[in-house]
Amino acid sequence: MLDKAARENFPVAPFFVPRAWRADLMAVYGFARLVDDIGDGDLANGGRDDALRLGLPEDAADDRLAMLDAFEADLRRVFADGPQVPRHPLLAALRPTVRRCGLTPAPFLGLIEANRQDQKVRRYATYDDLLAYCELSANPVGRLVLGITGTASPERIRRSDAICTALQIVEHLQDVAEDLGRDRIYLPAEDMKRFGVSETDLTAPTAGAPVRALVAYEAERARDLLNEGTPLVGSVHGRLRLLLAGFVGGGRAALGAVADAGYDVLPGPPRATRFSLLREVGSTLRREG
Repeated sequence: MLDKAARENFPVAPFFVPRAWRADLMAVYGFARLVDDIGDGDLANGGRDDALRLGLPEDAADDRLAMLDAFEADLRRVFADGPQVPRHPLLAALRPTVRRCGLTPAPFLGLIEANRQDQKVRRYATYDDLLAYCELSANPVGRLVLGITGTASPERIRRSDAICTALQIVEHLQDVAEDLGRDRIYLPAEDMKRFGVSETDLTAPTAGAPVRALVAYEAERARDLLNEGTPLVGSVHGRLRLLLAGFVGGGRAALGAVADAGYDVLPGPPRATRFSLLREVGSTLRREG
């Protein structure tokens, strides 16, 4: 899990956050990564070890929906009263975080449901459909961060949702080719039609003008969402402000990398440099200071 954390657009639990937060953030991140790995079929040893941990036979590892169902059942043991203990060690490690921070099941269940949806839905007809997916796949993470840090409020949740949706869209733009390899397209079909982009166009080694124009359009939408959510940074203090500025700055730096690539994301994911990340974090802190 930790090696994947290092590849995010911004560190999930950087060195400057309090030790208690870091442990809780990594527990939540571990949960989110494991759910994604189940949904993507990326588990170590083909998922056989995790199937056994969840009380399933080894051959159930190939049935992603069955694995997600078993994982949800085990998650409910995290929140159950009494002596029930989660089967999976990652969920057992999550239990102290849940109890210490008073976290509710809803965000965790949303992340599981998003991965169920990934097994059934491979294309999104409209931008609103994509936003509804992000409500499950991305927004719960921000809500969990606010829960861990004890700073949740309706307005902060609204701003956090905007940031998390933006970050999810940016990641989708970076990973167009990788997602297509999994037979998934997160570019809304209505927008592909508007820009004259076919699915075949997305299989090219480099993007033509229509694909670049489409990616630029979606990138601008993500930037607008980041702008909507950025006041969240100024609503908190101390190291949490720096952490949230990191998430916003990471999104802005990733958008900058996409733009610097001429919006050609097909050769591979454009990644921000460390310098551009730090520059965007600093800029965010100055604007929201």
